[in-house]
Amino acid sequence: MTTEEREVLMKLGFVSAILPELSFEELVDYASDSGFACIEVCCWPVGKAERRYAGVTHIDVESLDDQQAEKIRSYLKTK
Repeated sequence: MTTEEREVLMKLGFVSAILPELSFEELVDYASDSGFACIEVCCWPVGKAERRYAGVTHIDVESLDDQQAEKIRSYLKTK
């Protein structure tokens, strides 16, 4: 399927909480390899689950700095 054909079809994604055992990179690789167009990434402070999916964090926003943000952006550009 060409890129142009993909743009015509419905774009599907998922919330990253459904794959809590994967690292951020593994999550992105899985989505890319499976043909998903987007991911809603769980990005909040690491902590105990007080509600459904709250214990899943793929990007810890409390420790996120410019260097880590650039690493994330760079990795996403490869997919």
